Formats: sequence, structure tokens, C-alpha cells
Amino acid sequence: MRDCAAETLEDVQGRADPRAIPIQRVGVKAVRHPLRIADRAGHQQQVAAYCNMYVGLPAHLKGTHMSRFLQILQEQEEALRVDNFDRLLVQTQERLEAESARIELQFPYFVRKKAPVSGVESYLDYEVEWSGEITGDEIRSQLLVHVPVTSLCPCSKSISEYGAHNQRSRVSVQVEARSPLWIEDLIDLVESEASSQLYGVLKRPDEKYVTEYAYDHPKFVEDMVRDVALRLQQDSRVRRYSVASENFESIHNHSAYAFIEGEN
Repeated sequence: MRDCAAETLEDVQGRADPRAIPIQRVGVKAVRHPLRIADRAGHQQQVAAYCNMYVGLPAHLKGTHMSRFLQILQEQEEALRVDNFDRLLVQTQERLEAESARIELQFPYFVRKKAPVSGVESYLDYEVEWSGEITGDEIRSQLLVHVPVTSLCPCSKSISEYGAHNQRSRVSVQVEARSPLWIEDLIDLVESEASSQLYGVLKRPDEKYVTEYAYDHPKFVEDMVRDVALRLQQDSRVRRYSVASENFESIHNHSAYAFIEGEN
């Protein structure tokens, strides 16, 4: 039986709009949706992502087709990778018949890590924000990774007869890349510059190791952002970057913070 109603219902969004004001971004926000993300080793993990999807709306149109954004997500069969994210942007632009489109994804990303002495394995989670925008044929995308690490104060170590205060820090690195730069690449870079990296599970020999390692690698918040920025400046894959570090101080009721941005 034919759906006559579907053939006769008016497409209200397609009406002309007399106000003649374009909208830079219109779409759906905070859509929680399962996605498969491919890692550097070629494996995949299922994540629950928050998705924001927008298109630019020209001045003469009343509205966009909101349901199409959800359909695009539902139809994703291939795992998203840093080298195929552009495909999702192009698909959104084409399906919504728009000049521009923007997608923002936020999700937890898990890395299986071995403790430094015992070798016991456990997962550590990282917060990832992946965004991109297409205007005409030009595509720009950014990858933002929040990496928790340990920082130990050089001043405290220098002036104390024994011990030094340390704390957990959150280092946030955002990169616009010329060529594929994996989530794990940014995690590895940050963790290698920290006083110590974090682990999900540590045995007593591991605790001894990370405590002493941090003591031997003290870092101010300024050191952290400068050292990470220097590594990014030396990476030919990086076009633009920003680095922020927040130390959740253990001897103060405030945080220490530093930020650097640059381009290669």
C-alpha cells in the first residue's frame, strides 16, 4: 500500500525565509552514539561518543533536515580513523546539501598499559575530542587529547631535606596535522615528558619505581608545556598546535596553569 501522506506532506524546512540572514552553524548537539574507533595498531574499540554535527544554512532557507544527521551516524559501518575522518565530513556536507559542515566528537579512549616493573596490564582512560570542518573543498580537522600525568615540583625538591610535593596534572594537547597523527602518538609524547606517567594498576615494586622516577624528573608547569611544545615543533606532521597543563596542587587550594600555542 502506497504511503500517500508521505508524498503530500509539505517539507517546511525547505520553505524560503524572508529574513535573509544566513546561519553559520545549525544541527544537532550532545547526541550520544556508539562509534568504533581504530587505533594505531589496527585494532578497534567501541566508544560511547557525544556528537555535535552542524552545517551552514544559507540565508534563503528556513531550516535544515535534522534527521539526516542521525541517519549519517546510524549508517557508519567503517571504524573511524585519523586518516578517514574527512570522509564523514564530506558525507555530512553532501547529504545536507550544504556549503559547510562541522563535526565534533567527544569520547573516552582506553589504552592497555604494562606496569613498569611487575608488567601487570591494565587499562587507562583518556579524554579525546575530535573535530573537523569542511567549507567548499577545504577540510581542517583537529585532535585534542587530555593526558593525566604526575608532576613533581623542582623547587620543593631543591629546598627540602627530604621528599618533594607532587600532584596529578592534566596536559591537553590539540593538533592540526598535515598527515595522520594518531591518538596514541600524542599520549606517548606527553607521557614521555612528564615527571611520571599514570597506570591503572601498580604493585608495590611499581609504586617504588614511579615514585623515584618522578623524583628524578621534576617539572614545573612551565617546563611541561615548553617541553611538549618543543617536541611538536620538531614533528613535520604538525601544522598547528596548542599545549595546556594544569597542576592540581597538593599543597595549595588552587591549580598552577600554563598554555602555549604555535604553528610549524
